[in-house]
Amino acid sequence: MLRNPVFLSALFSLILAQFIKAIINIFKARSQSFHDVLVTFLWRTGGMPSSHSALAVSIATAIGFTQGTDSSIFILAVFFALVVIRDAMGVRRSAGQQARVLNLLGRELSSRLGISFHSVKEVHGHSAVEVLVGSLLGFFIAMAFCTL
Repeated sequence: MLRNPVFLSALFSLILAQFIKAIINIFKARSQSFHDVLVTFLWRTGGMPSSHSALAVSIATAIGFTQGTDSSIFILAVFFALVVIRDAMGVRRSAGQQARVLNLLGRELSSRLGISFHSVKEVHGHSAVEVLVGSLLGFFIAMAFCTL
């Protein structure tokens, strides 16, 4: 596997996208602890760039380079990437916005009525720019692993 350009481009795209996201968060927050940076690198979703898009596009690109763009596996990878990108932008973003509103409503009701409220997780989806940057990152990393 360590010589397979599909595996390597997927792995490096994911790691680099998460690393960039962690670095951006350090500069945005300025006072993040090492733990927060580590959580961002290993687990946090949403933000710039989209690691989901980077991973999916790098897989499709590397398969296109190694198997050909007329292969069935490349076609599968392209449609898989489209589903991942659509989910990253649409479904997860909408769910996160709904969760944010639900948490605001729950906190307000809790403070007014004195009832217990436990927040729901706010899933962070991606903007179109975050997806575009992630996709370009995945494409260029796969191109590098397949052509160099």
